Amino acid sequence: MTQPNGLDDPAYAAFAWARYRRILRWMALVTCAVVAAAVVALDWLYGPLSWVTIAAAVGGFGGSMMLGAALMGLVFLSSGTGHDDQIGG
Repeated sequence: MTQPNGLDDPAYAAFAWARYRRILRWMALVTCAVVAAAVVALDWLYGPLSWVTIAAAVGGFGGSMMLGAALMGLVFLSSGTGHDDQIGG
């Protein structure tokens, strides 16, 4: 029987997913800092902001950054585990 490799190996899959979650935690921290800076900058440029403007800024900046981080993290996960090499074409 062949030895599982990449994400088929439970121990390595646990390691890879833990690394992915660690990347996302760091990116969430960076995202919070960027969103806070953006809201402060908007407040400084345009004066007091309504809660709708703040919510839109948080959703726009935060959502875009976290979506990008999640997708890029999945690319790193797929490439780093050898999953891309397993796909024949």
